[in-house]
Amino acid sequence: MDVDAYAAAHRGEWQRLEHLLRRGRLSGPDADELVTLYQRTATHLSVIRSSSPDPALVGRLSTLVARARSAVTGSHTPAWREAARFFVVGFPAALYVTRRWWVGVTVISLALAWVIGAWVAGSPEVQAAIAAPEEIRQLVEVDFEEYYSAGPAGSFAAQVWTNNAWVAALCLVSGLLLFPVVYVLFNNVVGIGVTAGLMASAGKLDLFFGLITPHGLLELTAVFVAAGAGLKLGWTLVDPGPLPRGVAVAAQGRATVGMALGVAVVLAISGVIEAFVTPSGLPTWARVGIGVLAEVAFLTYVVTLGRRAARAGETGDVTAAEAGDRAPTAG
Repeated sequence: MDVDAYAAAHRGEWQRLEHLLRRGRLSGPDADELVTLYQRTATHLSVIRSSSPDPALVGRLSTLVARARSAVTGSHTPAWREAARFFVVGFPAALYVTRRWWVGVTVISLALAWVIGAWVAGSPEVQAAIAAPEEIRQLVEVDFEEYYSAGPAGSFAAQVWTNNAWVAALCLVSGLLLFPVVYVLFNNVVGIGVTAGLMASAGKLDLFFGLITPHGLLELTAVFVAAGAGLKLGWTLVDPGPLPRGVAVAAQGRATVGMALGVAVVLAISGVIEAFVTPSGLPTWARVGIGVLAEVAFLTYVVTLGRRAARAGETGDVTAAEAGDRAPTAG
């Protein structure tokens, strides 16, 4: 495409749009004209970007389109309102819409962890293949319990949050490839199953659940949510449904990126519980009760706010204005 010829053909429309933007208050017909010119200019910008990008022209039109969008949609919503809307509408809607994926991941993962744990607990040969008897004894009698109180609680919370956020992020960003999500999830499940099996073989399963339940319920739920969302994103690429593949994947991708922020907050809460509640001097019933309350609160959040938002048509995707404009394409 001849960029100079294209620009010459539409320069009058761009200049008219700039003129309307400078005028401030507009009459009804002028406002309608501004909206029309904004839509046309956004299309021109998309065409130039995709056909023969000219940095100077792209920069000028990008600024013009941004100014016009602001004039058309009104003043930008304050950041705190956007954050509040995300946690009241966007994030719970995304959780509710993808619930079959992460609930399915949860059920399968916990079942597999139970099978692995039972296999390890009932087989001395498997235990011997995992580690030497002295190492296993050190783990079940000392290391597992001391892990939660080995360092300052604040530093431990940050370390736990970083590690779990990394696992969740891997599940989310690798979702398009599907296999990496399964690999990360499988390794996580194997670790839980093996540890539970070794603790059970030493008669310390009550200690295992007493220490892992307070934070583990919410922590594992967050990881399973991330894995389910990642798998949903990958499956959207395989089966986009009624929407064009690119549109469906883009929408699901934006919702998945938003879920990453929400999951990070959930993991931060579980990290605080792991650092300050799990190793505390509270009786086991109290520590476990705090973990159960946190999990119930999260599930209630999903069911109440998420279902209400989903029924209102929310999916966790950004609004149309935030998603931007797409150039029409020929069929």
